[in-house]
Amino acid sequence: MKKTRTVPSILILTILAGCVIFQTSCRKNLLDQQPTTELPANAFWKTEADALSGLMGLYAAARPCFDRDYYFDGQAEYVRARGTSTTNGNLRLGDAYNGGNYNPSGYAASFDKMYRYLYGAVNRANYVIDNVNKMEAGAAGTTDVLETIKGESALLRGMAYFKLISMWGDVPYFTNVVSENQAVSDLARTPIGQVKDSILADFNYAFDKLPEHAADLGRASKPAALAFRGKLELYWASWNKNGWPELEGFTPSASEALAAYTAAAADFKSVIDNYGLSLYMNGEPGDIDSLGKADVLPNYYYLFTPKANGNPEMIMVFTHGGTGTSQGEELMRDFAGRSHEGSQCWVAPRYEIADRYQSTITGDFVTPLIPMNPTTDPTARTAPNSAVNPDSYRNRDYRMKSTIEWDYEMSIGMASLKSTGFVPFIYKTWAGHVTIDGTPYITYNTDGCNSGYVFRKFVRNYAGQGRSDGDYAWPVMRLADVYLMYAEATNEVNGPQMDAIDLVNKIRHRGNLPALDPSKTADRQTFFDAIEQERIVELIGEGQRSFDLRRWRALERVWGPPGSPGVWRIDTQGANQQRYFQNTSDREYAQDYIFRIPPSERDKNPNLTQNIPWR
Repeated sequence: MKKTRTVPSILILTILAGCVIFQTSCRKNLLDQQPTTELPANAFWKTEADALSGLMGLYAAARPCFDRDYYFDGQAEYVRARGTSTTNGNLRLGDAYNGGNYNPSGYAASFDKMYRYLYGAVNRANYVIDNVNKMEAGAAGTTDVLETIKGESALLRGMAYFKLISMWGDVPYFTNVVSENQAVSDLARTPIGQVKDSILADFNYAFDKLPEHAADLGRASKPAALAFRGKLELYWASWNKNGWPELEGFTPSASEALAAYTAAAADFKSVIDNYGLSLYMNGEPGDIDSLGKADVLPNYYYLFTPKANGNPEMIMVFTHGGTGTSQGEELMRDFAGRSHEGSQCWVAPRYEIADRYQSTITGDFVTPLIPMNPTTDPTARTAPNSAVNPDSYRNRDYRMKSTIEWDYEMSIGMASLKSTGFVPFIYKTWAGHVTIDGTPYITYNTDGCNSGYVFRKFVRNYAGQGRSDGDYAWPVMRLADVYLMYAEATNEVNGPQMDAIDLVNKIRHRGNLPALDPSKTADRQTFFDAIEQERIVELIGEGQRSFDLRRWRALERVWGPPGSPGVWRIDTQGANQQRYFQNTSDREYAQDYIFRIPPSERDKNPNLTQNIPWR
């Protein structure tokens, strides 16, 4: 096989300056920095300011590999990602995700770009660490600033490798700066266990070097290193408990699983107990408006707006600038419809998520919603439990109103950076005239929706910024997730523990739900089900569900066994929208448990073996 040019395949990046948004007095200067390539060694890496600039370049390389992970939720059962707003060839605008498949099946063949960009982040981290080491070697002593920069770089490198092994299993591992073709043309895949140990070493180093509190919004701290170390151990435990037969050479071990669950629990416990962190607004639910109103929204909604920037629940975030910075977060563009600054509704909640929101009265699931078509059934708007009857959504988990909109729910319309007032969402009524309680409205134009719901989560309720200009800090790790991961880890080791139950109840409280009934914590399985339930509603749209399903070996549980009729995804009016996993073979399921090593990489490097289901 002919070896061709390989440098672009893993993105040999030598950009020394980049943009990560911090809330400091030098924010404008950071944003105004232009990438500089191939500076001579004697002109850079001389001062702490140079090192910090290099670190900004690393954050700029790493951020776009994580800050659109909500697309991955389209691979699961509760979110539809009909496309992306990503821009081909532009990493900042999401090129790592461009061209990916976000349906629940067949997705693992289309993430070649993510593979390459993650290695770009790895190489950038190696570059920063190598040059800071040289700076320290040439100085009389080291400084706290340089040591912190190395700690942050190690954490970001570990995060990139963690994502690589979560998707591809065994992957090439290197810590040197790759700058020549030959250095990457013959790299073989390193067994996942060895890569995992190396990632742990990076997280350990980061924990040792990072401050307890990050210097600026968007930079890492000790609890971030601990939380990611715990998450890595949790994933390692899951793979060892549940197996990963699609990964050649991986032998699950019950003892490894137990040790990893134990280690994960210890790390999560430390994050929870030792750093003064708390849920947003102390986990209080806040206030909620009546059905069909949105003047007052619960606290959970504001957790995903700039109001929460810098909040202690956000353990690790990737920051974005606001208007005029060219660093906007694109969230509203992806989550909202056209009535909100021409947004495109690329990502929408599916009909099935609504039944997951429990009753604030009983604390349990309510009678399942009944899809009904109001154009053919005159009782649809008033029938009990009808999915298009607004009253069916009364007394639900406060996170429901914070997260999704159903028929006759309101949100603030926006055009030309100005508010257009409240617009009601009514499924299949795109920018139509409607009168509600004597007040005329133009309905929410969400022509990209086919489920009967749209997201309120991540959609701004104030004007003044374009669809791509929000300054929101995207959560890569937040405390609520740590609570739930701790509960999962301790449950695997010792069954339901009171402190874990209390943490799950704290998360439920932000939805104004009562504490779990004792029947929900009676044994490992019932408590796991309760934890999974909270992970679904608490973390929806944050890129966690598809990875949970894979590490739990739960694809068949959700979509039926191989050879089954498959599962239709329907809308609130009962129409079939998409059918997934119909007559799916064992091999097709296997291909969704592990991603394909990019063929272009294997063409350039014959030492890269292919994962079993893709041979």
